[in-house]
Amino acid sequence: MLRLITDFDGPLMDISGRYYHVYQLCLEKAQQPKQKIHLLSKSDFWELKRDRVSEEEIGRISGLEAEQAQAFAKLRREIVHDLSYFIYDQIIPGSLEALWKAQKMGYELVVMTMRRRRELEAAFQEHHLERFFPLERCYCLSNDSIKTTDIQDKPKLMDKAQKELPPVEDTWMVGDTEADIAAAKKHDIKVIGVLSGIRSRQQLEKYQPDYLVANLAEAVDLISNLV
Repeated sequence: MLRLITDFDGPLMDISGRYYHVYQLCLEKAQQPKQKIHLLSKSDFWELKRDRVSEEEIGRISGLEAEQAQAFAKLRREIVHDLSYFIYDQIIPGSLEALWKAQKMGYELVVMTMRRRRELEAAFQEHHLERFFPLERCYCLSNDSIKTTDIQDKPKLMDKAQKELPPVEDTWMVGDTEADIAAAKKHDIKVIGVLSGIRSRQQLEKYQPDYLVANLAEAVDLISNLV
């Protein structure tokens, strides 16, 4: 038996549309009447996010004063995971085909995400993803769990998975953040970083994934050539 564990946002789901929409909303609410602001383009905004520029700094770059930037960042944290904005998420082109290919290669598919269960279930219903990931192969946060940081929480999910899932001959992890890399390395799982998510190449290289590719499709192609 072979196993492929993948993060959800980044390898499978493009969340840049949701993040940019919330950025626009929060900037509008923080802006004072007649105050001139600089609305970043989506590409410029996403580049800052991928380089881990803070929300407050993004607010200041957009023309807000220090106190406004703090309020902007606080509001963003409060609403970015509101389910009403998840309609702006999009499946990354080629990712579903990559999952089909992995299944045909004989890989059991597991999804491991920092989404809460209601957030993951909403996306599953929208895109019929249960065909790839049965319930017992979905690892996510409970609806009432208290988040700390991804770099702390993701390894805990991996610990849980390693205790519950049956042993297999070969396991790969695909993810787009340092949390994915840390979770995989803790259990000596081979990890592929993808550049289709919320971290830039420069950021991901700091954490030394075994491989670094553009997206999930390239990750599955790489695995098929190595096994």
